Amino acid sequence: MNKITLPLILLVTGSFIFSFFEGPEDENHQSKFNKSYAIYAPNQPDIISFAGEIMPLSQNDIKERFDRELLVNTYWQSQTLLFIKKANKYFPIIEPILKAQGIPDDFKYLALAESGLSNVVSPSGASGFWQIMKATAKENGLRIDAEVDERYHLEKATLTACKYLNEAYVKFGSWTLAAASYNMGMRGLEKQLKKQEVENYYDLLLNSETARYIFRISAIKEILTNPKTYGFHLRKKDLYTSAPLEYVLLDTAVSNFTQYANNLNINYKILKEYNPWLRKADLKNKDKIAYEITVPQEGYYVAENTTQFIDNSAQEKKMDTLKIELTKTSLLKNVAKENEISLEELILQNREVLDLKVKKGQKLTIIKESN
Repeated sequence: MNKITLPLILLVTGSFIFSFFEGPEDENHQSKFNKSYAIYAPNQPDIISFAGEIMPLSQNDIKERFDRELLVNTYWQSQTLLFIKKANKYFPIIEPILKAQGIPDDFKYLALAESGLSNVVSPSGASGFWQIMKATAKENGLRIDAEVDERYHLEKATLTACKYLNEAYVKFGSWTLAAASYNMGMRGLEKQLKKQEVENYYDLLLNSETARYIFRISAIKEILTNPKTYGFHLRKKDLYTSAPLEYVLLDTAVSNFTQYANNLNINYKILKEYNPWLRKADLKNKDKIAYEITVPQEGYYVAENTTQFIDNSAQEKKMDTLKIELTKTSLLKNVAKENEISLEELILQNREVLDLKVKKGQKLTIIKESN
């Protein structure tokens, strides 16, 4: 190496280093960051199953696909925290319906994956917790018109989802395939099974959404079943809960749901929160259909909140402003100590004092809390 090359390399290397660390403060900051911040890959369970059907994690591609969803849902903490909180509120409504209809309990996680347990609408028009399409809803007896959309009625929508899943299970002979068909449709799944000459979900090459579907549901199930394993620590009071409910028969027209809610000792907002399937502010009900309105038990909510104000009078500090004239030359810190005020406050209140020593006869202002 010649004499010119070596100094040039040292110069470039030095410039590179200082582009990262401009000084001791940056180096110290980076050191602290490296010591205190860490991200860990969660351990993968040995066995993962969906609806009693085991996921073949021994295959590398399957293991990687599940790992992706486990990582996404472990480190998308805000979303997963909401999943856990909401599950405590809504799973107790969904679980007994699944059980009564012969659907494995794991399908409650399908509803969670579909909508986050929110009454959302997809770009294709699928709506509600179970993301049911309008045509599917009507085929299964759900009422949808300008006034009512029962896809937003959690109990009725869950029953509709159960009916679909039971039909899909009979058709495909697998709960995993039944779940996949819920995402892409029975006809689409059947076409791919025949085209690719396979009989198992894990052997199929599918569109990206359906390809992730079972892995995402299974990852959510794993985390919600073992939240502390994945770093989620929630107290009982952190979880969302539903009000104790009562049911009111409605078989007439309602000209004004605001007044109707007031008569039930709640307000319009609460009425719509517990009955999101009511889509308008009135109900003509020309067909005289008997609906069941869900309302919180009396006393759980008040019909009208009152604005409350914080009383700060007891917390307000009373301050005294004192004018003093020094009788002797003294250090400013001694003046502060004698008057029970910090040196910093004294300087701020007397900005003209620039010297740490003040002279006899000098006048100062002192503002401090009253005794």
